[in-house]
Amino acid sequence: MNLTELGYVAGWRLARALPRPVVAAAFSAGADRAHRRGGPGTARLRANLRRVVGPDLPEAELDALVRRGMRSYARYWMEAFRLPALSRAQILAGFRLDPAGVDLLAADVAAGRGAVVALPHAGNWDAAGAWVAATGWPITTVAERLKPEAVYERFLAFRQGLGMEILPTHGGDRPAFDVLVDRVRNGTVVPLLADRDLSARGVEVEFFGGRTRMPAGPALLAVRTGAPLYVASMWYEPDAACASLEGPLPLPDPDSAPLDQRVRLLTQRIADALAAGIARHPEDWHMLQRMWLDQRSTDSGATPPAPVTGQA
Repeated sequence: MNLTELGYVAGWRLARALPRPVVAAAFSAGADRAHRRGGPGTARLRANLRRVVGPDLPEAELDALVRRGMRSYARYWMEAFRLPALSRAQILAGFRLDPAGVDLLAADVAAGRGAVVALPHAGNWDAAGAWVAATGWPITTVAERLKPEAVYERFLAFRQGLGMEILPTHGGDRPAFDVLVDRVRNGTVVPLLADRDLSARGVEVEFFGGRTRMPAGPALLAVRTGAPLYVASMWYEPDAACASLEGPLPLPDPDSAPLDQRVRLLTQRIADALAAGIARHPEDWHMLQRMWLDQRSTDSGATPPAPVTGQA
């Protein structure tokens, strides 16, 4: 077991063994130390949040926002580590989806048409997935093959234990996208993280006044299957991780343009909806990596990766 895997294993064990207030205080203190140290991840979060809030916010207020952002990110990891130890009742109580969103997804699953949900790296997407599974709805997403492989295997087992079907981004028996098409057509909820492209082949969009790339997967999956496409806003309240859904987004008419143009149009609609949600809760957007095309690539790899990329 290498040091990276050892760190994750220690985090899981300690976070589950100690009382939540003790663990929460420790993670919050760690976030504050990271904020004061101002390492690469913190610096990148500061730059990204400056894009969100604009140039007029005073530096002192931005600094306070970054500190809250680091605490939110630490809370995500603390809660992710503790999820496997929670009962079904605790999972259901620890996450809240707006009532309209609950009704929409329930109707989609009941009708057998499934749903595609585009997510930001915000709030707690693992708690959201666990909540969907605990509600009794089928859920499938994809996971990046983290290095080392043993870490990926542990995250895979972690999410499968919560009731989610997890497909590898590559190396599976079938291409992940083909499997997702089948799952959606069988009435499955498919959440996909959509605010940052990891492949360098994403769709270029405008996002908070700059150009970036976002994965084509959510738009392409909705266009291919005709399934309803929602965009989630995700944030934290003191007592729970929360989310609301916008949509279903209107899908471009199949006769209106070639497939690639329709996917670009729909991905821009996703970007606009993601931006609106992030702007409402910027402190809960956990984007500690390079985001915009005009940013210099200065990431050192010191920032822990998000456990699920959810991109197809």
